[in-house]
Amino acid sequence: MKLFSGVGSCEPMVLPTTQDSLFRLADRLLQCCHSRPQDALLNTIRRRLLAGHDVLGDSYSRIVSAEQRRALGATFTPPQVVRAMVAWAKTQGVTFERIIDPGAGSGRFVLAAAQAFPDAHIIAVEKDPHIARLLRANIAFAGFVKRVSIIVDDYRSVHLSSAGRTLFIGNPPYVRHHDIEPRWKRWYTETFRAYGLPGSALAGLHLHFLLKTRQLASPGDYGCFITAAEWLDVNYGSTARAMLMNGMGGRSLHLIDTASQVFPDAMTSAAIVCFEIGSRRRSLTIRRVQSSAQLGNLQGGMKVTFSRAESQDKWSHLIRPNGWEEKSFIKVGELFKVHRGQVTGMNKVWIAAEQAEGLPTCVLVPAVTRAKELIQASNARLTEARQLRRIVDLPNDFSRFSTQDRKRIETFMAWAQSQGAKDSYIAAHRRPWWRVNLRAPAPILMTYMARRAPVFVRNACGARILNIAHGLYPRIPLSEADLTLIIRWLNANVRLGGGRTYAGGLTKFEPGEVMRLPIPRLEQLRMMGIA
Repeated sequence: MKLFSGVGSCEPMVLPTTQDSLFRLADRLLQCCHSRPQDALLNTIRRRLLAGHDVLGDSYSRIVSAEQRRALGATFTPPQVVRAMVAWAKTQGVTFERIIDPGAGSGRFVLAAAQAFPDAHIIAVEKDPHIARLLRANIAFAGFVKRVSIIVDDYRSVHLSSAGRTLFIGNPPYVRHHDIEPRWKRWYTETFRAYGLPGSALAGLHLHFLLKTRQLASPGDYGCFITAAEWLDVNYGSTARAMLMNGMGGRSLHLIDTASQVFPDAMTSAAIVCFEIGSRRRSLTIRRVQSSAQLGNLQGGMKVTFSRAESQDKWSHLIRPNGWEEKSFIKVGELFKVHRGQVTGMNKVWIAAEQAEGLPTCVLVPAVTRAKELIQASNARLTEARQLRRIVDLPNDFSRFSTQDRKRIETFMAWAQSQGAKDSYIAAHRRPWWRVNLRAPAPILMTYMARRAPVFVRNACGARILNIAHGLYPRIPLSEADLTLIIRWLNANVRLGGGRTYAGGLTKFEPGEVMRLPIPRLEQLRMMGIA
């Protein structure tokens, strides 16, 4: 046990530090559910529980590492988000006879919904029997045991009959497709086929839960889920997006800025989707907020017609920064070709180290090998090549080298082969195998994968790049002043929404996506003077 002061309270509590002590505490809560406990700790837990602070769930998250919980998608939702989603359901002005939480966890949505809708019967589905033990204790100790049914099973296996207007609410677990059994992938694709849509086996578990909800729901039912936001942009999410517009009655979508870490123990993007099954709408309300503190009761946003949404391959693009739809804008691709940096095939060999000492300086090429070298560049200018590491970039033919230099190169190549450099996939597909063949220096370099907006840097020292950055190569002559204006504007205006967001909160900008980014015309940039 250890001393702890919970969120929203200054009352100290001695809390469990092991799974055994945690489950013993859960059992005590369960045993005391029919009487008012005399124990000060239990009284404090009850007060916090009814105020929305989940002591058991918080303890579980501290005791069981995020890596262990990730396999089951056991990431508990912060109270602020739970309150916002339940508040949205309250504003709909309808009476819910039943509420279903498909991945109940320790019961945060269940408890909030039980208080907000005192006449509704609640069904809590939780697959993990250990977490269900915490769920059962929380529900009983809060006094809702008669109103809540607990199903310990996989949500996709659940069969429920219609029972009046239902609210589906919760945080479907995020598990990547690599960890989903083949039988469930088949279920996903076959079930979508029944709706006339092509389901993808690459979909994560959260989309399985969205589909199962569509299967269980009846016209007039409502839903509000928070999920990882990647399905809004990736190809395998297109079927879920189509379902939301056709039959699932998508009403609103709330994107939380990728730079904001919504879940304290999981670096993932987040989006809240609200729907009304069977409703016929022509538009979807979309809103972007900087943090979960701005969610409110999920009201407001910009209306986007379904026809426009269908024309977009990435829904995060439906909300643009100020002015990005103006006719005075062009695409970055009209000014630049964008190429990713070079893949060496084996960085430990081709990034020069001790074994490369003595090689001719002409084959040791300064290169950006870490994204932080661009992120930390002063005034968005890379001016000093001496601080960069070198790449061993050998030519096809060694005849121009002196006998001594050729001997040093041959010694290095023998060592490279002993390290397996000749047998790597990349080396096996290039001729000759030893030629890394770095691309010519690009005037502008950019980071392309992070939990922050990309950084654009003037490559003033002519550095080459590995595949941790992209290079922007002008299609037309651009002056130094033009390059400076372009870099300033891109750094000030390109946001994470321009890329593709993955689990873990990482946003990636492929070269084609960079070329589609809007930018003012050169004459407009020159008139601005600065971006």
